[in-house]
Amino acid sequence: MRLYSYFYSSTSYRVRIALALKGLAFDILPVNLRADAQRDPEYLARNPSGGVPLLQDDDFSLSQSLAIIDYLDQTHPQPRLIPLEPRLRARVLEFANGIACDIHPLNNLRVLRYLQRELGVDDAARQRWYAHWVAEGLGAAEALVQRHAGAASSYCFGDAPSLADVCLVPQVANAERMHCDLEPYPRLRAIVAHCREHAAFQAAAPSRQPDFTG
Repeated sequence: MRLYSYFYSSTSYRVRIALALKGLAFDILPVNLRADAQRDPEYLARNPSGGVPLLQDDDFSLSQSLAIIDYLDQTHPQPRLIPLEPRLRARVLEFANGIACDIHPLNNLRVLRYLQRELGVDDAARQRWYAHWVAEGLGAAEALVQRHAGAASSYCFGDAPSLADVCLVPQVANAERMHCDLEPYPRLRAIVAHCREHAAFQAAAPSRQPDFTG
C-alpha cells in the first residue's frame, strides 16, 4: 500500500495511526500542502478532491480518511477500529464525526487561507476563528466521553483504541500547535496522553514522518 500524506495533515495522521494499529506495511508519498502540491495536475488526476490522504492498495485508490479507515476495517479487520456492536459503533461514529465534520472542515488549511487571502482576515481574527471551533467541538467531545465512557476506560470508549481515538489525537495535536486552551477537557487530555504511549500512535506522529520539517 501507498499513502499520499502530509506530515501535519490531521486527516493523514488518522490514516497513519490506523495503518500502524493494524500492523500494515505502507510507503509514504509526501504531498506538500503548503506548496500547493495537492493542486498539481498529476496529483489531481489521482485525487480530484485535491487533498490528502489518498490510499493506493494495488489498483484501488481511495480518498477521505474515514472512508479509508472503514475500508481498512473491512479488508484487515483486526484490530477493529469501528466496532460491530450497534450501539458502541454508533457512539464511536458519533464522536469521530463530531471531530471530522464539526471541527476539522472549519479549521482546514484551505479554509484558513480563504479567510486571509479572500476575506482579509488578520492573524488575530484567524486565531480566534480557529480557537472558537476547537472549543465548540472539543467541548462536545469531552461531554460525550464524560457521559458515555466508563470511568476506567483508557481510551475514548473502552480499553482498546477505536476510530474515536484515531480522530481525537490528531485534532488535539493541531489544537496544541495552534496554542488553543485545552484545560477545559481533562478527560480528553488524559486519553490523548495514554494514546501517545502506544507505539502505533508514536509511529504515526508528524515528527516521525519523512517530510517533517519542524
